[in-house]
Amino acid sequence: MSSETYAIRVEDVSKCFHTYDKPIDRLKRSVVPRVQRWVGGEQTSYGKEFWALRNVSFDVKRGETVGIVGRNGSGKSTLLQIICGTLTPTSGSVQTHGRVAALLELGSGFNPEFTGRENVFLNGALLGLTREEVEARFDAIAAFADIGDFIEQPVKHYSSGMAVRLAFAVQAQVDPDILVVDEALSVGDARFQAKCFERLRQLKENGTSILLVTHASEQVVTHCNRAVLLDRSRVEMLGEPRPVINRYLDLLFGREKHASPAPAAQEAQAAPRAEIPEGVPVMNLEGGDHFPTRPGYNPNEYRWGDGAAAITDYHLSSAGEAYPNVLECGEQATLWLVIRFNRMVVHPILGFTVKTKEGVTVYGTNTLLLQDESMAELGSAGSTVRAQITFNPQLATGDYFISVGVASRNGEDIVPHDRRFDVLHVVIGPTPSMFGLADLQATMEIEPVG
Repeated sequence: MSSETYAIRVEDVSKCFHTYDKPIDRLKRSVVPRVQRWVGGEQTSYGKEFWALRNVSFDVKRGETVGIVGRNGSGKSTLLQIICGTLTPTSGSVQTHGRVAALLELGSGFNPEFTGRENVFLNGALLGLTREEVEARFDAIAAFADIGDFIEQPVKHYSSGMAVRLAFAVQAQVDPDILVVDEALSVGDARFQAKCFERLRQLKENGTSILLVTHASEQVVTHCNRAVLLDRSRVEMLGEPRPVINRYLDLLFGREKHASPAPAAQEAQAAPRAEIPEGVPVMNLEGGDHFPTRPGYNPNEYRWGDGAAAITDYHLSSAGEAYPNVLECGEQATLWLVIRFNRMVVHPILGFTVKTKEGVTVYGTNTLLLQDESMAELGSAGSTVRAQITFNPQLATGDYFISVGVASRNGEDIVPHDRRFDVLHVVIGPTPSMFGLADLQATMEIEPVG
């Protein structure tokens, strides 16, 4: 691939950092091995090696938007610093073609004692612009940042949101050939994020290459042409955004680890197969908690209750797929639960809630609100029941968490027996015809009246 067609080329890049148990070891490492080498003796090693990146290679074409995803500590920020030139690789090489603008961390490149206006000119100079060029762009930068009179105040008085607004405005309005954004957009509010992504779209159309690092998987699928998945300091996967994000979610939530039941669980499931009605998935009816063996389980769930009942297993399906990585908006899904009653529970209540990753409840109901009497006569000690929850996820693209629970009423009080908050993680696929949280399935009719 010639330099005419790519903006960034990363070739076999590795980066090693050294860590030391004692500060004196850093000095010893820089002096002692040289002396030992000079006298011909065996060289002593001080400190430990930590490889933040190993043999990373990929290209970014001109005008292409590439998302970089990975778990914390996978090497994303180190890679971006090497691409931007603020770090040098231990081995390998990086080639960039054109002006590089970067938002590597909040307010990077800003002098807190300078005003916003002064920092705009300072950053413009660092990007290779003359004072006249910055002056010609200043009104557009100030309008995009939209921080009012604070543009004349020292940056040290800015909130985090104001700082990132100004930083992004500077980088995006100088028309860079390459724009690198590392999680900076997560600081702004929804309106500012929308404005940022519109500006990114414009830059992309004008031929700017964009590297976007984010933990928001829906942003990668929606805005990127390709994606790079880093894991354990190496490139785990490179390709179309959706498969890469699916693989990222597999790693993030342990799908490989829990994709199939343990041999003992398989034996426990084998016996009752003939008794399972058609269309009902096989689940473990034995004792113990089997949630951790299922894909999509969130190990950071919050679970509590008096233990009179326990939700012990689940099965999620949609469009004929078991435990799908992505639920499509409007595609009916079914959640099956196994509930075991350890003690007598009178008139048990089954609850179901869906929340955003920020904790906003987008939907919640229970058998009491639905006036569903199917559980009313259940709840005898030692019994096990199977519950089916069918729902239609008319939701916008994004990450959501499902909570389930079993409770009962004691007079005016609700007694929780087993509540599992945020126990399942689900992802709603791209919804290009809407934005927000829920799909209200609006239609529009327009006709001339004169």
